[in-house]
This record gives sequence, structure tokens and C-alpha cells, in this order.
Amino acid sequence: MAASTRVAPSTPEASLRMRRVRQKNTSAESAIRSELHALGLRYRIQVPVLTKPRRVADVAFVGPRVAVFVDGCFWHGCPQHATWPKQNAEFWRAKILANQERDRDTDARLRAYGWEVVRVWAHERPHEAALRIAQVVRRRNAKGHA
Repeated sequence: MAASTRVAPSTPEASLRMRRVRQKNTSAESAIRSELHALGLRYRIQVPVLTKPRRVADVAFVGPRVAVFVDGCFWHGCPQHATWPKQNAEFWRAKILANQERDRDTDARLRAYGWEVVRVWAHERPHEAALRIAQVVRRRNAKGHA
């Protein structure tokens, strides 16, 4: 969103609260990484998988080309948990819809480069998410992507 169309935060407190939200190494990411490690999988974190535009996978299995993104329910508009804020509603709706469009663009670009993308909602159980990711990684390894 261009600076000239940016909507001001509803309050200084809201602005401070939003600045404190972690963008990487969230508790959901850490829990999933722990489960992946327990399953014997080794991976890299915060891997730039595209350069222009720059996109960074939360977890990446570089050999089999599997990129994992752990999406926060609020920021990515989870259909199960997302709620539209009442304050600055227009700003937040545009922000979340832009995030969703960027996610679709990232997925399409990575697929074009031979990557498989796994998206995990932050609310998912870490063990179940890790099993789903492991299945994809192992399938790709068996097909010779490593």
C-alpha cells in the first residue's frame, strides 16, 4: 500500500501492539520445527526462496524443494478464526486481502520453479502439521528431488 493511502493507526497503543507482533520464529513455527526435528527431518529456517519479489519460507527443505509457510490466522485471514477488526476496518481488510493475494502469488511462483508449498495455519496442532509436512518431504525425496 502506498504511503499516501496508508490509514493511521486507531490509537498509539494499537500501533505499539502491532509493532510488537513477531513476524518470524513465532511460537507456532517453533512448535512445528520441534515436531519436524523429532520426526528426524532436517531443514533450514527463514530461507529466501524468491528474490524478486523477495519471499522467505518459514521452513525449507532445499533438496526436495519443499517450502513451508506458517500463516497466522489474523494476518492471513484464516476462514476458521479470522475476524475483521472494527477499528480501521477498511485498512485491515485491504491489508489481509493483500496478504492473501501475496500468498497465492508466492505459491504460484514457487510451483513454477519446481517447489511444493505447504501452508500451515498457526492454529493447527504442531504434530499433525509436522506429519503432513513430513509426508510431502518424503514423497518428494522418493521421487528424486533431493
